[in-house]
Amino acid sequence: MATQTAFCRRRSEAAPNSLDIARDTFTLLVTGPQPLSLNGRLFPGLPDEEIPLDEVRDRLLARRCPQATRDAVWAHLVLRSRAEGATWTVAAVGVALPALTSVAAILSNRFAGDPADVHAEVLRGFLAALSTIDLRPPRIMLRLRWAAYRSGYDALAEALASPTPVAPGFRSTPPHAPWGHPDLVLARAVADGVLTETEAALIGATRLEEVSVADWAARHQAGEWAVYKTRKRAELRLAAYLREGAVETDPTDPLVDQVATAMALAGPVTPARETPRLSPSVSDTNGESEREVRRRVSKTDADSGVQGCGTNPPSARTSEVTRCA
Repeated sequence: MATQTAFCRRRSEAAPNSLDIARDTFTLLVTGPQPLSLNGRLFPGLPDEEIPLDEVRDRLLARRCPQATRDAVWAHLVLRSRAEGATWTVAAVGVALPALTSVAAILSNRFAGDPADVHAEVLRGFLAALSTIDLRPPRIMLRLRWAAYRSGYDALAEALASPTPVAPGFRSTPPHAPWGHPDLVLARAVADGVLTETEAALIGATRLEEVSVADWAARHQAGEWAVYKTRKRAELRLAAYLREGAVETDPTDPLVDQVATAMALAGPVTPARETPRLSPSVSDTNGESEREVRRRVSKTDADSGVQGCGTNPPSARTSEVTRCA
């Protein structure tokens, strides 16, 4: 019985998820003597020939690929998926697989449960958006990716909010707020209107996925300094939003201190105030007497360091010289 249980567990762990099945199906479409292809003559920036869809995917992922070419290809894929159905729907999923796989990996990275449901929801969100997305605005694939992300995020949030099993049986426990997961934070901030999808993508790529700002700026045809400033402003808004939400939810949450520290480090540095010079005729602000202030600046004082004892400066009075001696 124990052996059968272990075997079932291994089969469950090795079972392919929905994205694996989509990848295998797409591979069948682009292999063989007549792979599913696009006519490159229809799209600016692509070779004037029939291009297999796996090669089209690689060209779209290249950094030097213009955004206009990406949008033109994705508009074509979306329209053919809507018009012809199954084959071109699988084709669109196959071209989007690098983005979908990355989204699923990010969402399930710290999830202790079975990630198959999260992967399935990521794919479902992409397919739902494929039939409804507006093709007129630019960056079609980015908007499809965020639709998949939101769908997977909802599934992950629901799983995290479910009761946690506790031995020897099951009992209800308070739901775990998913604030600590950085990707969930970005998705929630976009849903609440704190960040735009582009700002969230910028923070996620340059902070979580180890993409440099220079690479991100080049990939999106933007100035590097402008990207730095955009990320700075977005992170300040995000920090204030997180601190306010964490305080309202649980003032004892360690995230409150983390966000406060991040905001303190991100805030402007205020120069130290200089100590004002004291006039000889003004009393010291720390409570020292007028006599002590005058003594520090007197040129004829024995302890002033300007004229020592035993000297007879031309401007000194005879009585002062005698007293000093």
